[in-house]
Amino acid sequence: MFYVNVWLKVKENKDISKVAKLLTQISQKTKLEDTCVRMEVYHSQSDETRFLLCEHWDSESGWKNHRNEQHFIDIYKAQVLPLVDREPHICTYLE
Repeated sequence: MFYVNVWLKVKENKDISKVAKLLTQISQKTKLEDTCVRMEVYHSQSDETRFLLCEHWDSESGWKNHRNEQHFIDIYKAQVLPLVDREPHICTYLE
């Protein structure tokens, strides 16, 4: 299993609802990928500019292949990333 958590911070408050909508779209499409085990998007209640993506993939190669999917390129890369600062964390699951 391969785990990635990504903190996103929206640069301008006017873009918060747009980012939320786009993240919902990308999440729905990502969940349909064969290698995606789990994809969750959280919107912080204590800082409305912050979102957390929790991703579980069947393998690192599955995650890397996700980055070549058209919805990743068209929505996340092209529309979300210009509006946010991104802090990715590849993680190890502790039981």
